Amino acid sequence: MPGFFDPRTPLLPKPHRRGLQLAVAAQVAFLLLVAVAGYAVGHFGRTIALRTMPVDPRDLLYGDYVVLNFTISQLDVKQWRGAQPPRVHQPVYVELRPTPDGSYAAVAIYPENPPHIPASHAVLRGWVQSNWRTALRIRYGLERYYVPEGTGARLERRTGSRPLLVRVNIAPWGQSRITEVAER
Repeated sequence: MPGFFDPRTPLLPKPHRRGLQLAVAAQVAFLLLVAVAGYAVGHFGRTIALRTMPVDPRDLLYGDYVVLNFTISQLDVKQWRGAQPPRVHQPVYVELRPTPDGSYAAVAIYPENPPHIPASHAVLRGWVQSNWRTALRIRYGLERYYVPEGTGARLERRTGSRPLLVRVNIAPWGQSRITEVAER
């Protein structure tokens, strides 16, 4: 009977099946690469501590999170080391040095990954969020930290005006992730 489904006929002709298999394999490989990259940051990365002040919003889909306002998020434009003025959305590399209290502070902002920095320093990749005459606002992708349900407001109340100490792993290739948020 014409137009009737015959289970013996393949849904895709043979040449198209190979393409579908390759597309599925590429998607699986991409997902595995994303997962491995996250673990690689922890394995190969260097841990630094940053000072921050929390703000406690809530996301209906994802739950409680703390917005972290890092001290290295707003930097003096005099720290810029590029030949051209920085542009909004431009990737930048912030050189950080250790301070006596154990956290890291910004030393310089580069348009490209600096090739030579002291061994005790670290480089954190970010993006120019806004550019004023005297200051640059840098976004690092670490500003939102999800916490267990009901703990975001408590964390914000407990800290009050005291800063938090955030431990961040930075991989040699520039990827970073938060490993711990604690009171100072």
